[in-house]
Formats: sequence, C-alpha cells, structure tokens
Amino acid sequence: MDQADMRDPRPGPPPRAEDATGRAALTRRRVVDFALRRRGVLSELREGGLSLREVCDADVYLMRAAGFHGVATETVCPVCRKENLTEVSWVFGDDLGSASGSARGADEIEHLALTHDAFTVHVVEVCRSCSWNHLVLSYELGLPEGEGRRVRRVVRQMRR
Repeated sequence: MDQADMRDPRPGPPPRAEDATGRAALTRRRVVDFALRRRGVLSELREGGLSLREVCDADVYLMRAAGFHGVATETVCPVCRKENLTEVSWVFGDDLGSASGSARGADEIEHLALTHDAFTVHVVEVCRSCSWNHLVLSYELGLPEGEGRRVRRVVRQMRR
C-alpha cells in the first residue's frame, strides 16, 4: 500500500465524540481581549491626545443596559474614579433573529448558546457616573452551524 493512501483524508484534529449535554456550545471560542487598546486610549487621554468628551460618550441605550443587564465589577472607573465599572454583554448573530444586537444577562446568554448557532458576545465596560465605555472582550458561543435550528425544532415537537 502506498504511503499516500494511508493518510487521513481530512486534515486537522480527529473528530470529537458527541457532547450529549450540549455544554460544548458554552465553550468560549475566538476570544479577543482588548486590554492593550484600552490602555492605549487611557494613555492618550492622560497625555492630552484625547478629550473627556471623546472617551466618555456612552449612549443612552448602553447606560440603560448597564442598569438592567450589567454586572458590577471590582474595577474603579479609570477616568472619574467615582464608582466601580459595570460590564454589559451584547449578542450578535444571524441565527439570533430579533435578539441580535441586544444586551443580555449571563443566564440569557447561556440559554441562547444552547439553542442557537454560533454567535458573538461583546463585553463592554461602562461607568454610570461619567459615561466612560470601552469594549473589553469579544468571544463566540453557540452550537455548530445548523444545529441550533435542529435543537429548536426538537424542543417545539416535545412541547406538542
């Protein structure tokens, strides 16, 4: 037998065993941390390259989302130092329908991850005093492509 015939026809890692619980959908993938960019913005602000008006510009929707869906952190606002920052998670994805582009709490994001195809979560920190805001983290959650529709169909059938 030729050595070329013995190669695996599909390059890459071997297929994984099926995840019966669906918890693989909750594994964060394609994580991007924006801490370096955040430090750069704060450095520019201290040096006078940016004004407070340019960095403290959270819109009314972000401020409301911080009140309803935000999670308080231990980090003090780097601009005004008046209060701790609040983190707000926003979800974006074609399979989410009207939920795409909205702020969601951790429980809601977990539910979406177990019932929808892959989507992106953007975590934004916001100060409710001075309106400082910055994207701090971005990651992907959800089921493999096409699985979300199958899961929702099965759930509808079980309800009948």
